[in-house]
Amino acid sequence: MSRQQRDALDALLRSAPRTETPPTVEEQRDGFAAAVARPAPDGVVTRSTRLGGRPALELVPDTASGRGRLLYLHGGGYVIGSPDTHTGLVGELALRAGLRAVSVDYRLAPEHPFPAAVDDGLAAYRELLATGSDPRETVLAGDSAGGGLGIATLLAARAAGLPQPAAVAVFSPWADLTLTGGSIRSKKAADPIFAEADLRAYADLYVGPGDRSAPLASPVFGDLCGLPPLLVQVGANELLLDDAVRLAGRAGADDVEVTLEVGPGLPHVFQHHHGRLQEADAALDRAARFLTAHLGAGHPPRP
Repeated sequence: MSRQQRDALDALLRSAPRTETPPTVEEQRDGFAAAVARPAPDGVVTRSTRLGGRPALELVPDTASGRGRLLYLHGGGYVIGSPDTHTGLVGELALRAGLRAVSVDYRLAPEHPFPAAVDDGLAAYRELLATGSDPRETVLAGDSAGGGLGIATLLAARAAGLPQPAAVAVFSPWADLTLTGGSIRSKKAADPIFAEADLRAYADLYVGPGDRSAPLASPVFGDLCGLPPLLVQVGANELLLDDAVRLAGRAGADDVEVTLEVGPGLPHVFQHHHGRLQEADAALDRAARFLTAHLGAGHPPRP
């Protein structure tokens, strides 16, 4: 069944129309929302809030014990996406982990280029700590650009003298905006979603003429010493495979406890397809166990 699910998903993703004329940013945002947005799962209550001066979405699962907080940073190439597009994904992770979560609507390019997103991630994390969240009971997660942003946020927090959270999990992180990973080219035929030009266009909008190798833009080039335990999940069929592999390798070289999981035959942020793909559900279960296992005194995930 799982092989059939993977093949069906690959065919579905490849069937998405591509136009000769690049869509506008607003068209991309609308299209992304229509393609990936899913409601919160049963058992998760959502409400609008603010964090770090930005709108945010709080997700409270009925499995939450009152201990632990999850800060989530959504994907979308720093140009598209929002907490609303990721309600289903974040809600599933929060429910499985039994953690209250908050998903931040950080500023997007091109209206707000680098380092606006990093500033917002840091402000959100800083406010969590300032309002009573114990860093030992706080975890962070993100996908795609939000995965890279999550690591950049922790680098910025370290530079600001803030304590690190208990753990961080990233799904298909975009960690190298210079696009030098070998899989950008070697996985060209395997990736059903992206072409190299798509990634380059997002990098152009986010960083522009700036230094794309700066660690806060491309954490794969950063010094990751002192970061918390890290889980990296990635699909084998994606251009950003080497971003994930090199990020995990950089973390390991810098004495960070790191776990790398590569899913055979899987696309970018396959976790979005929970409930329809066995590997997505299993990956979210493992991510929930990883995050909760590193909380202060341990916290059992939802069975």
